[in-house]
This record gives sequence, structure tokens and C-alpha cells, in this order.
Amino acid sequence: MRYIPIMGYKTFTTEQVDALAAEEALIEVKKLLKLVGKADFAYHSADDPIMTDAEYDALKNDIMLLAKKFPLVRVEVKKEERVGGTLAPGFTKVKHVIPMLSLSNGTSNTDIFNFEASIRKFLGFSVQNSISFVSEPKIDGLSLALRYESGILVQALTRGDGINGENVTLNAMTLPDIPKRLSNKFNVLEVRGEVYMSKHHFAELNRSHKEIGEKIFANPRNAAAGSIRQLDPNRTAERKLGFFAYSLGDFSEPLAETHFEALNKLKELGFRVNPRVKLCSSIDELLRHYEEISCNRAELDYDIDGVVYKVNEIKLQRRLGSRSTTPRWAIAHKFPPEEAITQIIDIDIQVGRTGSLSPVAKLQPINIGGVIVSSATLHNEDYIAAIGNDGLPIRDGIDIRVNDWVEVYRAGDVIPKIKGVVLEKRSSTTKKFKYPVVCPSCGSPAKREENDSISRCTGAIFCPAQAIEGLKHFVSRRAMNIDGFGNKIIENFFLIDWIKTPVDIFRLEKSFGPDSHIRLEDMDGWGLLSAANLFRAINEARFTTLSRFIYALGIRHIGEQVASLLAKNYLTWENFYSQICAAHSKKSDQWVDLCSIDGIGKTMAESLVAYFYSEHTKNMMSELISELHVEDFEFVESKRSVLKNLTVVFTGTLQQMTRLEAKARAEEQGAKVTSSLSSKTDLLVLGENSGSKARKAKELQVKIISEYEWLDLLSKAD
Repeated sequence: MRYIPIMGYKTFTTEQVDALAAEEALIEVKKLLKLVGKADFAYHSADDPIMTDAEYDALKNDIMLLAKKFPLVRVEVKKEERVGGTLAPGFTKVKHVIPMLSLSNGTSNTDIFNFEASIRKFLGFSVQNSISFVSEPKIDGLSLALRYESGILVQALTRGDGINGENVTLNAMTLPDIPKRLSNKFNVLEVRGEVYMSKHHFAELNRSHKEIGEKIFANPRNAAAGSIRQLDPNRTAERKLGFFAYSLGDFSEPLAETHFEALNKLKELGFRVNPRVKLCSSIDELLRHYEEISCNRAELDYDIDGVVYKVNEIKLQRRLGSRSTTPRWAIAHKFPPEEAITQIIDIDIQVGRTGSLSPVAKLQPINIGGVIVSSATLHNEDYIAAIGNDGLPIRDGIDIRVNDWVEVYRAGDVIPKIKGVVLEKRSSTTKKFKYPVVCPSCGSPAKREENDSISRCTGAIFCPAQAIEGLKHFVSRRAMNIDGFGNKIIENFFLIDWIKTPVDIFRLEKSFGPDSHIRLEDMDGWGLLSAANLFRAINEARFTTLSRFIYALGIRHIGEQVASLLAKNYLTWENFYSQICAAHSKKSDQWVDLCSIDGIGKTMAESLVAYFYSEHTKNMMSELISELHVEDFEFVESKRSVLKNLTVVFTGTLQQMTRLEAKARAEEQGAKVTSSLSSKTDLLVLGENSGSKARKAKELQVKIISEYEWLDLLSKAD
């Protein structure tokens, strides 16, 4: 064992840390992080440790000590998280080089035909242009990204939230299906796939657990997910997990020109690829393969919940690119939902973060597809009354009542829904459900605006239910992603006045930490470790992205995709906040700029401006932002991009690509695409039959370029 020369390393004392200036602390922590990085690689990847465990722990303790004292150090530590880094208990979160996106879902043949139609529309392809697809079973397991450098496995990350995954490298190395070394030593090759547990191994695991009184898993997916996250890799090895490779992430050189060929190359490199993968030349062929897999589903020794279709040609995949959360070139064709009949015990009205009064059917618990279902959404007042969104009758005009027997279904992870009412089992004494006209939480009037299907509480910030739901949304996975901050904890902390606003979350440790008079660790159900874990998760969440933070605020009409769009256009929190506040005047340039963002409608703009203009928001925001580090938006782009931060408008008909593709390509390279011209526009790209925008551009002295000049710019950016 060749140890690096840090024997006798002296750890920092609290007094020494207090004596450091911020800049000095930053210099020290960079040195320590470099040492930890070398040690991680040597231990986890090269299997050749360069320091003792005690020395390694001493380095980490000093890093954490410096990070606690200095904000600049915390930022540096966050940036430098890497393979094997266990600066905190559990698994380190590591950022994916390329985000691991979710797939959009299709549940009918029509959805799949629409999938192809959307691809052709985006690319400008006619029916004469052939598109091939790859069809493969959708394994019901846990997604994993394996990174190889010079042919050696150096990192394994779970999907996590798609941006950051959990580092489970040591556990992944115990799986026999995952090669530790590759015969072809690519500089970088990231292989993505699914970890799963076979049905017979799942049965064996539950049988052995039952004998010794340990936890029984509900299904193989849960067992696989729990097994890959074992703190002891030996426990993972005992679980006998499998792995199917299904795609590539980051790479230094392409494996092939098509997805199907790439899968064959992965097989040659030693990976298992599902034997039921098939190359198809049409949607009809995809659907036949879907039926074939569906019929043979019960014979498989692993769970699947659908079939995935991917555009085969990788060049087309790149052209199609991605939406904010899903690729345009792939879709999951889910199997039909499972159904059951049960009785409605009651109808509850739940108040959402925007004041929406949402009805939920409380059901006689029933097992549907291995999951115990005890509630189902009823959507809104009209749905209960058997009125559809178009005002026409649904369910043959049969309303839903308490004590009705109903058909319930669930598909995947989607909340259970009511399919229909079993009218012959309805009692003659049941009465139509009377929808409330006041908020069940605060008693404020509930109003339903014109053209809105939802009744809403008018109590706003004075409504406890809205406040609690807003806090739940704020800490949720796709928002601030604070691990361990469950709904019950939010509710309890709200009721005992520990947290009322998001600001209180980040002051929780100061108010109820180990040095406080009242301590969280002393509360019922808590202890030293669980309290420390929650405080750690909260402190990790102080470092967030602009799009996540905007989404976390829970502004009505501002969903995840819109938040991402706003982040792309405003780039920094300071710029976003000042511009949106100034947009309160509809005569201002800021209002015009906001409304000209392609994808931002008037309703969204008005909701956004109203939220930030309120005195309550202004007071809360100044305190909240002081507790956070909101990262500037980062474009995934070519380093040579000449389009970064340019504002571009397209007009007329483009010949070489559709407007959809042109917009997507521009945004990929860091440009902002707007729908209207202003003095802030940098480029007007002129297609055929361009109309009046060319004249206006000349008046505003905006640079005008042809489509061919635009293509030349793109070639320089790629």
C-alpha cells in the first residue's frame, strides 16, 4: 500500500478555523479536496489505497469544519463532489454530465401514432421520409449510469432527480452483469441501464426475510432499489441483482451511427442487453412487437411495465433533442392499467397550495396490481357531477356519490382514478354530493372563476392548508429536494409553529439544533442521528439552481417547464427578480420582454408579476434569498458557441429545418428565442414570406440574416 505523504496530518482546531480569513480557508479546502479526490479514485477505481481510513476521515472532517464556517468553502465543496466522496452520511449526490431524463408516456395506439407525427413535424419529414425505431421492454427497476474512463469503471450513479444521482459505485461493482473493465479502453464511455431483481430471487429474498423477521418487500422494483442503496456493498452482493444496458450517456467517441448498432456493440463489450430488443421500420411494426411482448409478459422472470420506442438513427436523436424533462425521440408505451371494484367511504376536500379545492374519494382499501389503494382523485366539481371539460356528459351522465361502488384503476405511479360507477349496486338512499362553498381549512369563501374548473379558497396566506401545501411543494423532490422532509414532518412543524414560511426551514437548525434550548433531537420520534440528517439535507438544499428555485416557489401557472424557460431567459436570480418586479407596469419594457418569451402566455405572465409584486412576497423573498446560493443558469452548449446570450427571432418559412427545430437548436447553443421584435433583439432570421418583421427590424436596427447565414452560425457553434 503506497500511502501519500500525509502521515501525522494535523487536523484543524476550532480556534485555527476561526483565525482564517475566507480566502485562506478556500485555498486550504481546495488542497484537501484534491487529496480526497485522489484517495477516492485510488480506493474505489484502482483498488490501490493511498492513505489509511483514519487519514481519510481526518481530511473529510476538516473539509466539513471549514464548510460550516465559510460560505465560499461550501460552494467549492458542492462543486467538487465526486466519485466515492462521502462527505456526509449515506450516498453522495453527484451531478450527471448529461441529465438522465424521464420518458414521456403513451397509453394508447393513438398516443404512439401522435409520437411519430410530432417527430415528423419537428423534423419537417413527410411520409416519404423513412424513420426506423428500436423497441425494447421497459424494465421495472432502477436506472443506473455507469461511467468508464480508460476502460475502467469509475462511477455508478442512480437517476436521482435526473440532474444529480446517488453515488453507488461500490455497490454496482458487486453486480455480475456490470463489467469492471472494458476490452476497448475508451477515454470516456457512460453506459446507462436498469438494475432489477428477478422474480425468483425476489421470492427467495422475501422468504428468507420472513424467516428472520426482516422487512418484506412489496415488489421486485422496491427490492432492487433498496438493495443497490445498501450501505454495506456485501449486502448488495447477497441480493443477486441483474442489469440490462439500454443506452449511452456521455462518451468521448460514438459507438455506432444507430441505437440498434450501439446496443450490439455494448453486447460485444460484455454488457447484457435485453434479448427482446427489436429493430422496427414502422409504427405498425412497433405495435405488433408491443402486443407480442404483452402476451409473453407473464413468462418473463423480471417485471416490465411497458415497451420503450426510440428513434434508431442517432443523428436524428441529436436533431430532435429534448424538452425540459423528456427526450423528443423516445416514448414509453405503458401497459393498460389494472382495475378493481370497491366502495367509496367518503369524499374529502383537500386544499392545495394555490387554494384549489380538490375532491378525493376515500375508498374501502383494495389491492390493485400489488398496491393497496385507499383513495382516488375525483379531479373537480364537474367530474363528480359527470360533466367533462367540454361541458358534455361523461360516464353516461352518472354522478359519483358517497357509498357508491366504483371501478378504480391505476397505471404505473399515477394516482388511482375512478373509471365508472357500478349503478346496479347504488343504494336508493344515496344523495348527490354537495360541493362546499367555503374553504374547509380556514372558512374563507370558495370561488370559481369563469372558465376555471376549480373552486379556490380566497384566504390566500391566511389559509393554513395553503401554507402547508406550499411548504410541501417547496421541499419536494423536483423543487428544493430536501431529503427526509416528509409531509408529516411539514404538518407537525407547522402546527407547533416551528415553520410557517420557507425561510423558517433554513433557520431550523439555528432555532432547534444541538446548541438550542429546545432541540429537535429531543422530540418524540427523533434522535441525534435523524435530526443531524435533516439539518444536513436542509444545508445541502441551500445550493440550488435558478429553475428549481422558481418552481419551488409554487407560483400558480408556473410549472417545471415554465420555470426552466424563465431561467434560460433571465440567467441569474438577481436579473430575474428585478425584471419581473419591474414588469408590474404593463407599459414597461420588462412586461413586453416577459410576454415576448416564446412559451410564456399572458396568464402566466400576470400570475408571475402578481406574485412578486405582493408585499408578503417581497418581505419573505429578501429573507429567503439571504439563506440560499442560487446558481446562475448554465447552458449545455458547445464551448465555441457564438450564439450564447443572443436574443433571436425567426420569421417566415425556413427551408432547411422547421421553426420548432430552429428554436430548439438556438436554445441548445445558449440563445434566447422570442416571438416578437424589440430593441433588445440581436438577430432576425429571415425565412421566405417573412412579412412585416423585416421592416420593423430595420427600424430598430436589428441585424437581419438569411437562413443560410443562420445555418453557418450553427455550424460554427456545433
